[in-house]
Amino acid sequence: MTLEHIAKACCGIYYGEEQKKQTVIRGAVTDSRQVEEGFLFIPVKGARVDGHDFIPQVCRQGAAAVLSEKKLEHCQVPYILVKSCLQALKDIAAFYRRQLAIPIVGVTGSVGKTSTKEMIASVLSRKYRVLKTAGNFNNEIGLPLTLLRIREEHEAAVVEMGISDFGEMHRLAEIAQPDLCVITNIGICHLENLKTRDGILKAKSEIFDFLKPEGHIILNGEDDKLSTLIEVKGIRPVFYGFGGQNPGEGNRGAEPMGDADAKRSAQQDIYADQIKNCGLKGVNARIHTPAGEISVHIPIPGQHNIYNAMAAAAVGLALDMELEEIKAGIEAAETIGGRTNLIETGGLLLIDDCYNANPVSMRASLDVLSNGLARKVAVLGDMGELGENEKQLHYEVGAYAAEKQIDTLFCAGTLAKEMANGACDANDWCEVFYFETKDEMLSQLLEYLQEGDTVLVKASHFMDYPKVVEAIREKFHFAS
Repeated sequence: MTLEHIAKACCGIYYGEEQKKQTVIRGAVTDSRQVEEGFLFIPVKGARVDGHDFIPQVCRQGAAAVLSEKKLEHCQVPYILVKSCLQALKDIAAFYRRQLAIPIVGVTGSVGKTSTKEMIASVLSRKYRVLKTAGNFNNEIGLPLTLLRIREEHEAAVVEMGISDFGEMHRLAEIAQPDLCVITNIGICHLENLKTRDGILKAKSEIFDFLKPEGHIILNGEDDKLSTLIEVKGIRPVFYGFGGQNPGEGNRGAEPMGDADAKRSAQQDIYADQIKNCGLKGVNARIHTPAGEISVHIPIPGQHNIYNAMAAAAVGLALDMELEEIKAGIEAAETIGGRTNLIETGGLLLIDDCYNANPVSMRASLDVLSNGLARKVAVLGDMGELGENEKQLHYEVGAYAAEKQIDTLFCAGTLAKEMANGACDANDWCEVFYFETKDEMLSQLLEYLQEGDTVLVKASHFMDYPKVVEAIREKFHFAS
């Protein structure tokens, strides 16, 4: 990617020495702190900070060039004048992606995008050099930046694609043009904009808009909405599920399986049986595929992770992997910070699942906690973007915690009051503590916890529950 290529890709005007037009950039970032020598800096205007203010700084750091929405006086490096730096970022990434020959796997869904992306990357890495989305860089800034990290050595990429409104997925798909599309489920996230699960299905299905005729579609066949997609653009999806066997937790994207769901899941292309819950040590399963079957140990707690393993197996087979390679990749999978990340010490066991939350993922995490030994403590907070039924959905999560025989519920936040009510109404044996704010909760929580406890921490990201995790780690002297 030369500066000349970049200027053409984003319809910008190049300012600088003519011979430097052929300069090849080494990377592209929007964060001035990440600029290295030879990088392109793309200054994006945020709510509080304008990246343009850092242009002099990145020039001193060795940036090869910068984009700008205004003419620059005495700029020390070449710059490209554009109407919108954000749009230019997307245009540059789309141009770059069109030059790439490697397969790109796009992963979306209401719940489990990140954990499924991690599982797929773990499987593919047994055969290919893989680039994957870092953390949850899955929006109209994160996705382009991820694509611009692809280098000559990479042989495949797995990108997460997240949305909250109509049209977003279309724009993401136009940039990424995935060769394989994976949808984990259609749940009840982002209802403020998408209104219904049918609306969510329509919005998520925009991922197919730029899929090539030879592409692959991989869907959770037990989801009542996804199972209706029998053919897309002439492509028959590969469905995965439980082969008619209810795994005990129901479907992460809909209601627990009924007779009709069981009949549908019996027709999955890839399905799992012989499931053994190993508690907090993970889960065992036998996965059946058109190429044969494998018995695997998934080292991440929660039976919902079998869905992730089946999706990863489908991707591996689509990219010509052997079953033993797929098995090795599944068994090597790891959690990442904030997502069912188990932190052990001689004192207590902490389940760090505090990156984000919705009613379905809350239930899945409570299922994991229910396998804990000794006293089981759930530390929960508000869930966002649930629309007009938000109070009832919080109430149901609290009731579910009590029904799962969780010993103690600590919750904080405006809507979490409904969680507390739900838990109290469902089971007066569950000890419930409610606080208006996280800070009010923390001091009493730290006094309450003791060695031997298993503790789940989970809430939507705006609740800033990583601070709860850090406070617990500090008190109980967890190793980093």
